[in-house]
Amino acid sequence: MELDDEESTELRRRRWARDRELRAPRSPQHLSTADFLTLGNAVCGFLAIYSITTGILMPHLTDESAAPVKHSAATAVTLLLIGSMCDLFDGLVARKLRSSALGAELDNLADLISFGIAPAYFVAVWGLVSPGSNQQLSAFIALTVLLAVVLRLARFSAVKMRPGIFQGMPCPMGAMTVLAIVLLDPPFIPGLLMILGVAYLMVSRIEYPKPQGLLATATLAWIVVSIGCLASWAAGLPGGDTLMHIGAVAQIALAAMAPLLVIRRKVGEKVGVVRARRAENRG
Repeated sequence: MELDDEESTELRRRRWARDRELRAPRSPQHLSTADFLTLGNAVCGFLAIYSITTGILMPHLTDESAAPVKHSAATAVTLLLIGSMCDLFDGLVARKLRSSALGAELDNLADLISFGIAPAYFVAVWGLVSPGSNQQLSAFIALTVLLAVVLRLARFSAVKMRPGIFQGMPCPMGAMTVLAIVLLDPPFIPGLLMILGVAYLMVSRIEYPKPQGLLATATLAWIVVSIGCLASWAAGLPGGDTLMHIGAVAQIALAAMAPLLVIRRKVGEKVGVVRARRAENRG
């Protein structure tokens, strides 16, 4: 029996050492599975910019009377939604499998492309092709979006938050909200003010919960439904325009409600603390 105990202990020790080796970060010369998902996010961001350029900007520059190609806009947004899925899963995969020393840096660079440069470019192009727009003003707001994402990503790397919390609106949510505003094509000045509000939320100190567990599942379901709505819109299916508008309005409503819910939770916690102190003093 003593020999069996020793064998069992040795087996557990070997398993522990093997698991530790598998979960240890790889050297910078090697990429992990999570890194390939991150690179997929960057590729989606570049292809979205390419789609907007070839399908909307270039036709407008060659023929100002040409209408924007609906399929190109839908393709660009779908690509960024797929990039959001890659961004959602790369962290999950990195926690389950071995990560690499490049993981965090790659993630920030990919997020900058897909959720910073791409939506800012989307806003700038909207300012070029939308009737009654102002190119200089739209370029300024696009630059504001880009700088907000840069600051948001830099703060994420430099400031340590407690587990399960983001400070400021996450970049994927901010990018999708900016795209939703542009897709709805509101009056130019109100649209720019809404985009400016999204940029502010990204650099604000409002605390957002990280998408984990049920929240991550709900986020993934939302992305899949959004892709379905955009695909229907791009294909010209009956009700596609309605689905696109519903999805865009829902995204904007979610972005507007999220900080209100977070602030409400914070106020509720403070009220609870005050009531507990009053109860202690009465006791």
